[in-house]
Amino acid sequence: MPSYVQHEGGLERQAPAETLRIEPWGPHSIRVRATTATAGDQAAPGALGALGARPPDSRAETPSASLSVRPDGSAHLVNGRITAHADAHGRIRFTHTVTGRELLAEKNSYTWYPGPRVLRPGSDGSHLTEQHFEAYDGERLHGLGQHLHGRLDQKGCVIDLVQGNTVATIPFLHSSRGYGLLWNNPAVGRVELAADSTRWVADSAAGIDYWITAGDSPAQIMESYAEVTGYPPLLPEWASGFWQSKLRYRTQEELLAVAREYKRRGLPLSVIVSDFFHWPRMGDWRFEESEWPDPAAMTKELEAQNVKLAVSVWPTVERGSDNYEKLLADGQLVTAENGEPLTFDWPARGHGAALQPMAYYDPTDHDARRLLWRRLNENYRAHGVTAFWLDACEPDLPPELVAQARYAAGPGTQVSNLYGLYHAQAVAEGLRETGEERPLILIRSAWAGSQRYGAALWSGDIPSTFDSLSRQIRAGLNVAMSGIPWWNTDIGGFQGGDASDPAYRELMVRWFQYGTFSPIMRLHGDRAPNFPAFCAEMTGGPNEVWSYGEEAYAILGDHLRLRERLRPYLGELSEQAHRTGAPPMRPLFFGFPDDERAWSVDDQFLLGPDLLVAPVYEAGVRARSAYLPEGARWIDPVTGTVHEGGRQVEIAAPLARIPVLVREGAAVGVAF
Repeated sequence: MPSYVQHEGGLERQAPAETLRIEPWGPHSIRVRATTATAGDQAAPGALGALGARPPDSRAETPSASLSVRPDGSAHLVNGRITAHADAHGRIRFTHTVTGRELLAEKNSYTWYPGPRVLRPGSDGSHLTEQHFEAYDGERLHGLGQHLHGRLDQKGCVIDLVQGNTVATIPFLHSSRGYGLLWNNPAVGRVELAADSTRWVADSAAGIDYWITAGDSPAQIMESYAEVTGYPPLLPEWASGFWQSKLRYRTQEELLAVAREYKRRGLPLSVIVSDFFHWPRMGDWRFEESEWPDPAAMTKELEAQNVKLAVSVWPTVERGSDNYEKLLADGQLVTAENGEPLTFDWPARGHGAALQPMAYYDPTDHDARRLLWRRLNENYRAHGVTAFWLDACEPDLPPELVAQARYAAGPGTQVSNLYGLYHAQAVAEGLRETGEERPLILIRSAWAGSQRYGAALWSGDIPSTFDSLSRQIRAGLNVAMSGIPWWNTDIGGFQGGDASDPAYRELMVRWFQYGTFSPIMRLHGDRAPNFPAFCAEMTGGPNEVWSYGEEAYAILGDHLRLRERLRPYLGELSEQAHRTGAPPMRPLFFGFPDDERAWSVDDQFLLGPDLLVAPVYEAGVRARSAYLPEGARWIDPVTGTVHEGGRQVEIAAPLARIPVLVREGAAVGVAF
């Protein structure tokens, strides 16, 4: 029977069908890789993942790992809080080093199969891979990116590991049992969180690669995750204020008129957004001169008002656009199986309702990323634009085209989930080269490690309904537990909404209140009336804070001013995220892991350590019940009432108010 040997600080076991490597990887963490290749080829699994070839230098004091190989063919690896017990058959159990409690154990995959890992060779040299683990009664599972199933605890779910509009796959799982697990594989697949087992599946991959860490609190787990995948940069000061956007401002003068009106009314405004179709053709990555004649003067006027201009950038490239021929000639477009550019039909200016075939630049190609940044630098940054909105960058393709896609990094089935990460990298690295040390990129797709490029994920083209608002609360908390600190929604939802409709005005007020306490506060949407679709004149209805009637305007204005008072606190939370990986928006259990009831609350959240937010997400509701975590006293800033923690309380929620309580003794209370 094969035995383990010590190899480069870890353990290695070579069997006829599998080479297994178990290594310490960052503080209190272990990486496991398995392949059918020889030990010399072991670098293949995870080569395109979030972990790299070597563990990063740790910010924290790193415990020394110890290894032992036993006469019975088993082996142990101890790394701080986590211990791996590998039996003679290659099955691994992970326990807490101090308590000995089992955190997670691999499980034999099938009765006829020899171990917990399946590596089934394909015709192209890749493998269909499966990794099986035990399941545990009462375990709660969080993270996995952004999914709109409306659940915080995802135990019992099957989650597809694919990217899409409203879906952002980040294969990191946080467990209430005190571990975090990263499936370090960007391949299309799924994770099945069943009652009898957990199974990770990659449809096509080089091998199996996962990383596991142990923590005595969620904060410790998230810090270990940030250690190995990257800490987020500090949030730029301009980004913590209010972002104004709509689909879409058609001209430079129209956009400036809105910014001027905010100033005239004395309303706080930090960012205003130029949405898509401000370019002549997809892939030009520049302003249409007839509609945006003097971008430098525009940004100068906005900067004088302390307002930042953000511009939309799409990865699609239209034939005949400024960059198509060069990208094609240099092999920097995503291709299909036949070697021709992969295309998908999208609307394009100048073609009316007729869709046009669009190619996609390939961000997994280093030179393609450099070309993108050169164009953004020449056509936007040179005019004062340093805030970029990377829209539709999943890329937004149907599954049959994902399977056909070929990237510089490999087949689409193996690498497509990385598109948004590399796309953000192109812009973040470009900004850093120009001296912007705090890049922030609004983006619709993310993967493990996107946070290190300043990714500010938003939840895509969501419906404008109360049910949709409810789902955002849970989705945002799972994003937070996936390592992405800066997250936001289109306030009011994207798809629809009539500013003259009283029912929609109520939804806008409630969503705006929720947005006030979100990490990023951004108003956006395609409001009625919509006129006309996909042409130079295309725009949605009004979507400024004064668009929703006098009652709503007064409430929204008050919340804009409240957000301004909260910005110093958000700056402190940015420092925490940058130092420790702690997300600003947190489930209650993040701050109170010893309170069992806090683990079951999924419709409230903490903004940092000191604010407890209980959004209203149903029509007509004017009071709501909220759970106050045990271990603190909570002050109602409206009434001054002090509540003991560990209890459920009823809080008044008239239309003008979102229930928010302040931890006793917190300085942030002065914001109210």
